[in-house]
Amino acid sequence: MKKERLQRGRYGFTLLELLTVLGVVVLLVSILLPSLRAARQRAKKTVCLSNLRQVGLAIRAYAHDYNDTIPFGPEGLPIMGHNFYTATGNVTSLLSLLDGRPVGLGLLLNGYLSEQPKVLFCPGADQPSEADRQLANVGRRQAQSDYYYRHASVALLSGKPDTFHIRLSDLGKNRNGRRIRALVMDVQFLVHPSLEAFGVFTRTSHLRKTVNLLYADGAVRSADNSDDRFTVDVGARPYDALEEILKRFELADEFDLSGD
Repeated sequence: MKKERLQRGRYGFTLLELLTVLGVVVLLVSILLPSLRAARQRAKKTVCLSNLRQVGLAIRAYAHDYNDTIPFGPEGLPIMGHNFYTATGNVTSLLSLLDGRPVGLGLLLNGYLSEQPKVLFCPGADQPSEADRQLANVGRRQAQSDYYYRHASVALLSGKPDTFHIRLSDLGKNRNGRRIRALVMDVQFLVHPSLEAFGVFTRTSHLRKTVNLLYADGAVRSADNSDDRFTVDVGARPYDALEEILKRFELADEFDLSGD
């Protein structure tokens, strides 16, 4: 026994002790890593909600300056190539059109969000951030954010809609006859890889488990998306996208805000 203690003092830990310590470390890491990942996701969701609050404040400031109207338009372009805004008032994630003109939430970039344009991008995006590249495109070519914006209730592929809902204080009713309330939400968009050649890509956030929502009254909420109820999966049918996105906004109109 005395000889073993002397050897340990001279050479450090025995092999058995080292293996035991390593086993404990591996066990602790396996326990802590899921908790750390979950904590990071919660932090990103919190920042995303904060982003939406800032967008909500910018929309309200815009409405104050423009006789209660929210950022709207401009007129849609004809169907061509990669153009994803053909009918004025479509739900959209675009910040600018093919010709570079601001559209939707992109209208807030000149003044209202000029100091914090990256709030239009979700920190919980499941793909690498597009913020710098897309913001650089505004004014030059088509650009997209990480949020859908519902500046009207139009799902037409082309042409001019009959009605618009653009007053912040009274956005009208949706196709289900319910009051329009939801204005902005996280993009959860799935497409077939073959559409990448046309500039249409899968873009999701928060591991598709939750969707953050901004309402006309400025309230922000997270909704469960574990069953993909808010996920738009158009497969190889991109022309179905507008209809499907609008359906998700109509679902969000039903969301209970009684916890405010």
